[in-house]
Amino acid sequence: QVQFVESGGGLVQPGGSLRLSCVASGSAFNRYSMGWFRQAPGKQREFVADITNSGITNYADSVKGRFTISIEKPKNAVYLQMNSLKPEDTAVYSCTWYNLNTGSMFWGQGTQVTVSS
Repeated sequence: QVQFVESGGGLVQPGGSLRLSCVASGSAFNRYSMGWFRQAPGKQREFVADITNSGITNYADSVKGRFTISIEKPKNAVYLQMNSLKPEDTAVYSCTWYNLNTGSMFWGQGTQVTVSS
């Protein structure tokens, strides 16, 4: 069982920036990744970015070059720095913890990001 505290969402104008934070607790893994998915109303959930406990990162093509994911392991925290935001980035962003040994995934409740003039 993993519990998440997600923060940093909000309303921002196109071209602006936001930084999402996720602090996880309640589980321990030897090999894992933490990251973010997003889902807009009426659309499928899509992968955004993740990072392994060893520091390997992965990004969706749609955010590559604009978003940066990082991990702070002593705090069990993952961050998503989002720059050059576009209206199509508007979605609920959910933090994830993925067990690379078993394939199990845990999800946070999500934080709303709205990009609009």
